[in-house]
Amino acid sequence: MDKDTFRSAMRQVAGAVTVVTTRGQDGEARGVTATAVCSLTVEPPSVVACINRDTWVGQIAPESRNFCVNVLAKAQQPVAETFAGRTALTGAERFRVGDWQDCETGAPVLEGAIASFDCELEQAVDFATHVILIGRVRRTLNDNSGAEPLVYVDGGFTTTQSAA
Repeated sequence: MDKDTFRSAMRQVAGAVTVVTTRGQDGEARGVTATAVCSLTVEPPSVVACINRDTWVGQIAPESRNFCVNVLAKAQQPVAETFAGRTALTGAERFRVGDWQDCETGAPVLEGAIASFDCELEQAVDFATHVILIGRVRRTLNDNSGAEPLVYVDGGFTTTQSAA
């Protein structure tokens, strides 16, 4: 299969927009916008995040052994765009957008996110261009569970509406 055909088909798969964050051994916070994130198991509570190895998070999370998955609300689209590299801000400067605190593991958590999952890294698996982070969820935060979710599909941001 050629990559353009695959990419075109995958653009039609809607995904929740998240910002996956970590803090390096040097104490520097890093984050990246990601849609390849999902729950793995309930026992133990765990999530999977697939992160491009070329990003700071993809390089640092396996060493720092922690990360936080922040599920964004529609109103947090500027945060998604910032951590996707669509602004001039880089590295730790990106945390100027949004209200960030530290989780118990030390990873940054976004105030007002629909849900956040503070994780200890259980395993990191390299595959092609990405690292698959498997995290044991130590704590969840649901600050904004009634908000409209931010969704990414067909190359753009949107939200959901009732199918009823």
